Amino acid sequence: MALEIERRFLIKNENWKEFINKKIYIEQGYLSKSLDGWIIRVRLIGKNSKLALKKHIKGFTNFEFEYSIPRSDAEIIMSNLSNTIKKDRYFLEIEKKSWIIDCFKENNYPLEIAEIELSNEDEDLILPSFISKEITGLTHYSNFSLANKPFSEWEEEYLTTLKSN
Repeated sequence: MALEIERRFLIKNENWKEFINKKIYIEQGYLSKSLDGWIIRVRLIGKNSKLALKKHIKGFTNFEFEYSIPRSDAEIIMSNLSNTIKKDRYFLEIEKKSWIIDCFKENNYPLEIAEIELSNEDEDLILPSFISKEITGLTHYSNFSLANKPFSEWEEEYLTTLKSN
């Protein structure tokens, strides 16, 4: 079973940039979200393409199943989707922990989100100096939500919360 145990945070400064190990560009689009919570996503990463099925279980744990698909198929699917996101993904190593920073493009610019995958929900975590507010579980920050209601279209209440951190 593929479980993803992930916490997500807003970023308050650029101190994370000194820890960058790798950078990739990601385009992803969403085919659907079912009534029982499953999300179906297509992702283009370099020459690779994946189809993913994801569903929230509890806390900050999700099912996530990913399957490689032919690039040409993924490109056709993506070209027929309107709810897509683009982002640069940076990989960091801090205190023997692997962090990811997603810097969103286009209608989700200048949103930046830090993520860390954990081995269990009770795992101790020391937050780096660039971390601001935790957004784990806040659905309007999910990639699916950002594809359907981009950051640039958010209500002032969300933007005020973001600026205050």
